[in-house]
Amino acid sequence: MHPAADPLATPKDAVGRGSPIPLEVVADDDAVIRRFADDMLAEYAAARAAGRAKVVFILPVGPVGQFDLVADRCNARGISLADLVVINMDEYLTPDGRDFIPTSDPLSFRRHMDDHFYARLDPALAPPPDQRLFPDPRDLDGVPRAIAAHGGVDVCFGGIGITGHVAFNDPPEPGEETTLAAFRDLPTRVVSLSRETRLINSVTTSRGNVDRIPRLAVTVGMREILASRKVRIYMNRQWQSAQVRKILHGPVTAAVPASLLQQHPDVRFVVAAHVTELPEPQLR
Repeated sequence: MHPAADPLATPKDAVGRGSPIPLEVVADDDAVIRRFADDMLAEYAAARAAGRAKVVFILPVGPVGQFDLVADRCNARGISLADLVVINMDEYLTPDGRDFIPTSDPLSFRRHMDDHFYARLDPALAPPPDQRLFPDPRDLDGVPRAIAAHGGVDVCFGGIGITGHVAFNDPPEPGEETTLAAFRDLPTRVVSLSRETRLINSVTTSRGNVDRIPRLAVTVGMREILASRKVRIYMNRQWQSAQVRKILHGPVTAAVPASLLQQHPDVRFVVAAHVTELPEPQLR
């Protein structure tokens, strides 16, 4: 497929058409979250049925809401997730980059996972603590070791950031040169977050208080994401209208990190209908 001349001009009813990435459009934000929860349980069951001793998921914190649904369904139906290995995509770090922000911080992704997933699950059904992993700035090889020990990642679930990033794999900064091959091979690492990422995260979490958003984070790399057997992406933010067009219909480029998913053999996007609206200006 040749990239569109101007991906941002792709009409609403043509988003996804002709793209190598299959796209499913659902009604609204709630439908995206329900589909995310449905897919988590379905993919877990499929991997277990295929004989996987441990099922390995890479999971994001955003979008939010799916973990509450999965926990409630597991509790109601007695579904055990004892064989699930959860590798969270990323976490904010202290200013020196040596440690996680504390779980007392409302921005902590570890806190979110505890509050909305692990503590909500019946303990008899929950993944054991040693199967709940975050990339760790003190042991950056920990995630790759765990992935190798369990025979690879079954599914990488995710959302898309304002820069087109997956996890905190922001594109190169202006003037920073990299090859597509080098970007594709970026490992789990400590990163400085782009100004765009910090700004939009302040809008969605802190009422625009960008000073409250940490400058450093630890993230799984493009290497781990692209090596996953399946990738499933969910989008329900109004500001994703531009990036979904660049990712689906633009060139494969490090400037739009998720565009590399065009080359993945088993990927699917699920988006709310409003995400397909044209990203055109409106003064209000």
